[in-house]
Order: sequence, then C-alpha cells, then structure tokens
Amino acid sequence: MTNPVTPRLGAHDSDWHAPVLVAEVCAALADCPHVLDGTLGGGGHTEALLQRGHRVTGLDRDATALATARARLAAYEARGQFRAVQGNHDAIDEVAALEGARFDGILLDLGVSSRQLDDDARGFSFRQGVALDMRMDASAPMTAADWLNESDEAELTQVFKEAGDEPKARRLAREVMHRRERQAFATSDDLVGAIRAVLGPRSGPGDFARLFQAVRIAVNDELGGLSRGLSTLRDRLVPGGVLAVIAYHSGEDRVVKHLFRDWSTDCTCPPKQPMCTCGGVARGELLTRKPILAGDAEVAVNARARSAHLRVWRRASDASALSTSRGGR
Repeated sequence: MTNPVTPRLGAHDSDWHAPVLVAEVCAALADCPHVLDGTLGGGGHTEALLQRGHRVTGLDRDATALATARARLAAYEARGQFRAVQGNHDAIDEVAALEGARFDGILLDLGVSSRQLDDDARGFSFRQGVALDMRMDASAPMTAADWLNESDEAELTQVFKEAGDEPKARRLAREVMHRRERQAFATSDDLVGAIRAVLGPRSGPGDFARLFQAVRIAVNDELGGLSRGLSTLRDRLVPGGVLAVIAYHSGEDRVVKHLFRDWSTDCTCPPKQPMCTCGGVARGELLTRKPILAGDAEVAVNARARSAHLRVWRRASDASALSTSRGGR
C-alpha cells in the first residue's frame, strides 16, 4: 500500500508549520491504512502520509489551521482519501463527527505551530506589545492575562517550576502578584518585566520563551488534557493499531513516556514474588525504548526539531491472549 520513497527533508513545509521527523513518522505508521492526525496544523505530516497511500482523518481545534490544510490537500479530499474535522484530540469523544470511529494509527505532534507563534493576534509571542492571550481555542474563556491576574501563589509557583523549569519560581510568582496589585497584566511587556525583575537584566529570549511556554501550557491545561486524551485515543485504535506522539516539552514527553510504559506492563507484583496475583494484562507494547530524535541535518534547517521526541506504542492484537504469568513478560 505504501510508497517506499523516504520523504525529502523540508518537502512538506508550509507557511503554517515545518513538520519534524516526517520520515520517522511515516515509518512508524507504515502499516496503518487509516490514520488520525490529531494535530493537523498545516497538514505537513498528513500530506506525507497521503502521498504514501494512507487514508487520513485530520483533526484540529483551530478553524484557521483546518481551512489552510483543506486548501492544501483539496485534491486528496476530493477523492475521499482525506477528511478534515474540527475538534480537540484531548476530548475526541466530544467530537460528534468521529463518534465510534476507529483508526489503524494515530499521530499527535504536540505544541504550537510556527504560524500560531508568529501571529501576534494569538498572543503566544513575547514580542513587545502583544496581548497576553495564548488560547489554542479562541472560544475558551480564560486568557493568559486572566490566568496571571487570578491564579494564587501556589499555582503560579507550580507552573513556573514544573512547566517552566524555573529555579526562582516562587520569587517570580510573588513578583507577578505584587505587580498585578498595581496594574493588571495585559501584554507581553508586563510578563517580560516581571521575569526581568526576578532573573535580572541579563535574562533574555531563552528565559522569556521558556516561561511564556509554561503560561501557555497552564492556560490550555495541556499536560492534564494530554494525559486524559491519550487514554481515550488509545481506545480508538483497532487491535494492533499504533499511537505515535511527538513532544517538545519535557513535561509533555514525561506524560507520554510514563503512560506508554504503564500500558506495556502486564504485572505490578513485587519482583521476587514467584506467581502473579495482580491479574494485570498489558494493553500493548512499547515500540521505542528510547525516544526517536531528529538528526543533525534536520536540526540544521529546522531548529525546532532539536527538542522533538518521538515515542511509539502499539495496541495488543489480542489483549486477552497476553500472559499474566512471570514467563509472559
């Protein structure tokens, strides 16, 4: 069914997004006739899969992304090989158009697309004067400004520390609270000012990007949504189906790693116990013991690929057939 030709580096880039690890994704999903691309974006990964003969359902909660991808992939849509659906992959059971749908493969390319980052109206950027919005879904009620103005010290600290890897998280949380007493946070300048006040005048774009990303993750509940959504997506795979996830943030990658590991474990009894008594049955197997990373050539032309981690898991063909004995591990 699939075309053996390896996708050329950069061949599927668009103004919207430069997809990473395209060849690796195509290899992971090579035996999956019908794929759900749960983060359609500009359609780069989907285009590569379509060219190799797969049928693809593309899902995205961003209406602009859907329109862009549909225009790009119109020929495939016209012949019934591609379908675009608006919805959130973290809540696929709420997407009426996909009720009861099952897939041979599912792909998630997490994070924010290049075009979303570059669109000041979306409020993801720390460029001067940009409104603090950061909502992936423009209809969602809470903006980044709302979150910064309303969260308590404990929540601010937790997000700056865990999602932003910030050693001075508590100090930054207190600085945010102190500043908002005088004037509510509204633009990127307000958050940049708070960061500089705590990290010092030598803080720069790397610090801003890291902490703005942490706020974005909190505003969109990305880690919580990912954990809930992956379990639901797992259950949408046919027996033997494959789930491939590209993560760029350490917190996202940790969620994927732990879930894939847990789903691949068939026994939780103590190691020295001679017989299994927990009755656990693995739901499938981990296909990547370590994440797949981008090569030097890809990183050289797409810096975003440097932090990409691809992990792949396969659902059991027949879960009831998996042994719960020690010998079956």
